[in-house]
Amino acid sequence: MYGLIGKMLAVEGRRDELLTLLLEGNAPMPGCRSYVIARDPASADGIWITEVWDSREQHAASLHLPAVQDTIARARPLIAGFAERFETEPAGGIGV
Repeated sequence: MYGLIGKMLAVEGRRDELLTLLLEGNAPMPGCRSYVIARDPASADGIWITEVWDSREQHAASLHLPAVQDTIARARPLIAGFAERFETEPAGGIGV
């Protein structure tokens, strides 16, 4: 399995708008076992995204899906940047 944990920064004051857009844009993605979007309680503009995939290749392929491309295009003006990114090798767990 392949995992990603990343911190996205919303444009100041627009985190909830970005969260709503990211949650609305959740479409079926082949190979995705878990996709969690969460507010960072320590940062007014921070969002943590945690993903678990069957493989790195399936994650890469998901970025080309029409629904994902649409969400990225709509979210881009609300994203101030990316603070951190970690790749993981999930071993298992609930919902994985």
